[in-house]
Amino acid sequence: MLIAAAALAIASWSFLGSGFADEKAVKLPPPAQDVHATAATETAVFAGGCFWGVQAVFQHTKGVLNAVSGYAGGEQNTAHYEMVGSGRTGHAESVQVTYDPKQVSFGKLLQVYFSVAHDPTTLNRQGPDAGPQYRSAVFYRNADQKRVAESYIAQLDAAKVFPARIVTEVSPLKGFYPAEAYHQDYATRHPDSPYIATFDLPKIANLKATLPQLYREQPVLVSAQSKG
Repeated sequence: MLIAAAALAIASWSFLGSGFADEKAVKLPPPAQDVHATAATETAVFAGGCFWGVQAVFQHTKGVLNAVSGYAGGEQNTAHYEMVGSGRTGHAESVQVTYDPKQVSFGKLLQVYFSVAHDPTTLNRQGPDAGPQYRSAVFYRNADQKRVAESYIAQLDAAKVFPARIVTEVSPLKGFYPAEAYHQDYATRHPDSPYIATFDLPKIANLKATLPQLYREQPVLVSAQSKG
């Protein structure tokens, strides 16, 4: 991922000629199993490359109440962007999604995640970003989330909906640590960034085209939550 301070350095780089394919979406069946939550709100944590794009996708998903970029998989004392970027902290760039289970289920969030938020078949890489901090991972909070995530991966692999096997890890959530403020709502605040325009805005367009019943035009932003 290219941090904000480096944006000027890439302004003249044509991503379309850089060898990276345009963002693709895959139409997927819904999960055969799901979590039937009864609480007013639930949370889920997903990792799938640079958190800017994953956050943006879930911010445009109906039923999502908040989506926060951050770090999961490592210790609290290493949950800092510069340290995570080394690839040696155990953290993955992640997004914590708070949602209303009456409007959208954990299974539907998984469908969004695997269909448009990232490519679950690339190991420790998404687009131009490489390293374990960009790995594909579902960090489950309870046994139901673990069961449904593992079942859906097996379902998709059996259906051969992707050209390769899914490499998404399913791991217990030990802790989620919000990222620095300048990473929050990044795609909304920097739509003209070459990185955002090439790798993240297409994800949002794919959500609208592929799962229109789950798409919301106005994103739910972290900045709006903090003002409230």
